[in-house]
Amino acid sequence: MTDPTAAPLVRFAVEGAVATLTLDSPHNRNALSTRLMAELEQGLAEAAKDPAVRAVVLSPHTGKVFCAGADLSEATTGDPTAGPRRLVQILRAVVECPKPVVARADGHVRAGGLGLLGACDIAVAGPAATFAFTEVRLGLAPAVISLPLRPRLDPRAASRYYLTGETFDAAEAMRIGLVTVAAEDTGAALEPILEALRLASPQGLAESKRLVAADVLRSFDQDGEDRVAQSALLFGSAEAREGMTAFLERRPPSWAR
Repeated sequence: MTDPTAAPLVRFAVEGAVATLTLDSPHNRNALSTRLMAELEQGLAEAAKDPAVRAVVLSPHTGKVFCAGADLSEATTGDPTAGPRRLVQILRAVVECPKPVVARADGHVRAGGLGLLGACDIAVAGPAATFAFTEVRLGLAPAVISLPLRPRLDPRAASRYYLTGETFDAAEAMRIGLVTVAAEDTGAALEPILEALRLASPQGLAESKRLVAADVLRSFDQDGEDRVAQSALLFGSAEAREGMTAFLERRPPSWAR
């Protein structure tokens, strides 16, 4: 059970018709822990039911890391299906939120963090943002996060970056469809987007979002259970345990050449 006296990992604030969900879990680089995902889902639900809110902004507390992906300290213990299934739920909550969800990435985005970014309707990234599908280097695959990403990403780019785990910048992220805008100043880039969303009607936003998210939701409906099963199988494997343990111990995995 979450300690009610503990500082929140996701801070919620509303100003100027925009709800801001601030990821504030610096101890694990805003990793998608069970608690962070629960608080994020709660924040999305609060924004969805507030008639004054026209948009949701997802932003980290600091500019160094947007989201590091799965919390590997949790992933190495317990039921291997629990984490993937919970990740499906939070990604789908972002996609199904009737308000547009806008990501502001001014720092590093890794693995599951890319799924969170891909689930958002609009994503703005700054010059300090870097991106990498690091799963392949841990004995894993970007299984669950493919649900929102594959309908959006350039197929050739997905092949390259899924397979190599290479790091790329905001300009490349925009080219391949991962982010909407690559900007020197994400705050300035967000201003006209949020101002435009403030002028939209709640019904217009909800129905327009339903249209643009249709392919992504079909991906969840058709492949969600398969991706959970694939992810659970990988997380429970000896090779992935070696990869995750090596990462946590800051050493090369046994297969590194």
